[in-house]
Amino acid sequence: MSTEEQILAASNQSRENLVRYNYHEDNEALVNRQISLELYASYVYTAMAHHFDRYDVALKGHHEYFKKMAEEENEHGNKFMKYQNKRGGTIVLLDIKKPQQQSWNSPLEAFETALQLEKDVYQALLELHTSACRHNDPHLTDYLEEEFIEEQVKSIKQISDYITNLRRVGSGLGEYIFDKEELHD
Repeated sequence: MSTEEQILAASNQSRENLVRYNYHEDNEALVNRQISLELYASYVYTAMAHHFDRYDVALKGHHEYFKKMAEEENEHGNKFMKYQNKRGGTIVLLDIKKPQQQSWNSPLEAFETALQLEKDVYQALLELHTSACRHNDPHLTDYLEEEFIEEQVKSIKQISDYITNLRRVGSGLGEYIFDKEELHD
């Protein structure tokens, strides 16, 4: 083998994915989809946070709550990117569409939007988990169970409770008291 052939072979070998093992392409694609969905959720929560910070809405507790949710969803997207690299996958960032709504008529409407968003994220996590099981990837199933699925269930429960309470207190002063009592740390 000539020196040039040896260099070419060494170069090709360095491009070989040494990390990837038992990581199916379907799982890799679904992780990329999950990254996009988590970042989209962060985008929606950012819109919500700033809606409630407007001068004509001025519900600080709601602003802080949705800001925290935006940060958490962004963190989830980053965790999935780190996981993709850890498993030897390729991160493919997809377009993040703008939120369907950019203002809400009430806190109740915003929380109903948030509940649907959390359910959509949860459904995507379940589909990823099913794929990981189908392709016999215990590392991915464990990662999803430990890092995301339980937290998602808790978020759905918490938002559902908020919706119940907002329906109970009604609009106007009830929303203001909910903001002060329930959402402030």
